[in-house]
Amino acid sequence: MRPAALPALLLTAATCVAADPAITIYNDGFAVVRETFPLELRTGINTVTFADATAELDDESVILRDIAGRAEFRILEQSYRSDTLWLYRMLERSEGQVIEFIRQEPNKPDRVVRGKVIRAGLDGSGNSPGFTPIIEVDGKVQFSLPGEPRFPSLGEDFILNPTLTWKIDAPEPAKFNAEVAYISGGFSWQASYNLIAAEKSDAVDLVGWVTMSNESGKDFPETRIKLMAGDVRNVGRSRNRGSFGGGSGGGVGMAAAARSEPPVTEKTFDEYHLYNLAHPTTLRNEETKQVEFVRAAGIQTRRVYVLEGPLGSNDSPTEKVKVFREFRNSEANKLGVALPKGNVRFYTQDADRQLECVGGNSIEHTAKDELIRILVGNSFDLVGEHRLKEETRDEANHTATQTIEVKVRNRKTEAATIIVRERAARAGWTLTAQSQPHEKKDASTFEFTVPLQPGEEKVVTYTIRYNW
Repeated sequence: MRPAALPALLLTAATCVAADPAITIYNDGFAVVRETFPLELRTGINTVTFADATAELDDESVILRDIAGRAEFRILEQSYRSDTLWLYRMLERSEGQVIEFIRQEPNKPDRVVRGKVIRAGLDGSGNSPGFTPIIEVDGKVQFSLPGEPRFPSLGEDFILNPTLTWKIDAPEPAKFNAEVAYISGGFSWQASYNLIAAEKSDAVDLVGWVTMSNESGKDFPETRIKLMAGDVRNVGRSRNRGSFGGGSGGGVGMAAAARSEPPVTEKTFDEYHLYNLAHPTTLRNEETKQVEFVRAAGIQTRRVYVLEGPLGSNDSPTEKVKVFREFRNSEANKLGVALPKGNVRFYTQDADRQLECVGGNSIEHTAKDELIRILVGNSFDLVGEHRLKEETRDEANHTATQTIEVKVRNRKTEAATIIVRERAARAGWTLTAQSQPHEKKDASTFEFTVPLQPGEEKVVTYTIRYNW
């Protein structure tokens, strides 16, 4: 026969102290939080309180376990409270009651004013002031507090921090290190990259940063932090909050600093990539922090100029030539690491060694050995224009033709190659004439490669026929 249950054991916040916190932050505004604390259970029903959770905890995601896996227990109930004690919460509890207010006036002694709380001033969620408080004083209503409120005794039904409480059934006494893990909103992280080149050079140095943001309502001192990169679906209740900015740092001709270990290490994890910060980091509530996670020098890039024209239009004005910067993410090209999505900025050092921003964009998650191509802007000195020279249409035979002329000009002082990228307006197309060979890229796209010397203009013409 099982022994009779002993009286419930209440572990307060003072005795249930978390240690060695660890968090894994995901791209999409949430994190997995893990904290350990010593737990001692008596035979029977125990009440365990953990008063160190975040304000953004997803209560459906909580896991409480013995890290060693030896203790046996069953969780009968779990509750989560986030209605922490603060001014407007106390006013809400006092609605309909008369309380005292301490009124302070210049050059006068403090005096007590008694007023009835008509409305506390909370919004619909009860989390923040959304309306002006309404207080009745001496039979008159005012839309402000008449002084600093003084409340009666709190009693015992209040919390200072978001709190998890479990009712646990233990078949025998157990003393172990417990781990509580849960998903929490209020976290985010973002990668950013600065690529720096010397003047008239396509070799760049790269510095990559991770920017972490904590808006969970809880500080995380000296915490082990991991970052998960990839498109991970989260079905919990956590909300996507937080913002992030770009990193900075690095310089032309920089060399990788000698370190006993890199600040961030990366590995494949399931279908994603996991980045582990080498040292514990403090991430306070409402704090944004940056950590360098990749550095490389001498990456070879190349510029790609593309003119994308309005196929089938009438005479068009001068068109912009897009400028792309591309490089291979490979070890042979001094890189070769999985790069999480983020913003990329290109800088060029001019003759007086000052850095100037020459464009930027964003990249998606990019695996090792993949080609990265980034649109950074439009060229000032490369121009193009399209012209529809001739058009026919034969409805009886279900055919149509267009003859297109594309002019490209190089006003630079150095040679450049422009890719003229055209798209068929519909399926069933064939080029029946062309001034130079084309390359078919996909079912509707074909390209002409046009090298140009300084000051040179060239004309590309082609006739496209549609059959339907």
